[in-house]
Amino acid sequence: MAFVKKCPECGSVNITHDPQLGEVICNDCGLVIEEEMVDSGADLSGKFDKSEKKGRGGAPISMQKFDKGLITNVGEISDIYRLEPGQTRKFLRLKKWQERVSTSIERNLRLAMAELRVIASYLNLPNVVRDEAARIYNYVLQRGLVRGRSMESVIAACLYTACRSYNIPRTLDEMAIASDVERKEIGRTYRFIIRKLGIKIKQSSPKDYISRFASVLKLSPKTQNDALKILKRAEEVELTSGRGPAGISAAALYVAALMNDEKKTQREVADIAGITEVTIRNRYKELIEKLELEDKIKQKEAETKSEK
Repeated sequence: MAFVKKCPECGSVNITHDPQLGEVICNDCGLVIEEEMVDSGADLSGKFDKSEKKGRGGAPISMQKFDKGLITNVGEISDIYRLEPGQTRKFLRLKKWQERVSTSIERNLRLAMAELRVIASYLNLPNVVRDEAARIYNYVLQRGLVRGRSMESVIAACLYTACRSYNIPRTLDEMAIASDVERKEIGRTYRFIIRKLGIKIKQSSPKDYISRFASVLKLSPKTQNDALKILKRAEEVELTSGRGPAGISAAALYVAALMNDEKKTQREVADIAGITEVTIRNRYKELIEKLELEDKIKQKEAETKSEK
């Protein structure tokens, strides 16, 4: 569009072009000469890396894609077969050669990123955690730390590392179920990755698991608050040290549910937390003995019976 040099209303040449609003305004009479103008320049709004000055020609760069979304691939097989026979053979050959000339790292990344998306989708992880896990896997792959380990176990360990970095409560048992890899193997690979890459992980707190477990168990907000109070008292008497955060969190919720007459079985709580009933039972006994909660539970049970 040609730039307007004169105001059609007052004839003034004192005109301002505002690229952010997409308007051309007369400074003398205030007339909006043009509005809703299309900006055909580079998109530097934050969706793309500002240093790359990428134009408005595609999706944002993503670490979850093996090529970061920068490579143009030959179309899908279903699209190729819609062409004429001669063109179909031509594009099939091109697609085959494109796969052949790709490096081993690219082939590994293509499979790994697909596996990462499947596991992350199963665990319902946010996009920021997926990007962080993909970034960690790229570092691991570039340094040759994947050798001797299955791709699935490394991807699961990278996702677990990203979850711990962003304080997203996910247990090793959940990772094992989602990836179909043994819990011990994921834990071993996780410790290897953080040691080699020098990643500092903050110790997870039992409080991080309360809201998620309570939501799945459909417990009331009062039960959640009581569980948090129980955990606070348990920390004061050093009852949480040396114990798995998921186990002590689940036991606190179980005790709080009993105190508020929202009875859940130990099996239900154990299944949600990904631990055994024995762990729940042991943590439960420790809590009621150390914090002297047995009288409160019995009192609540007596009140419930009298109401009935």
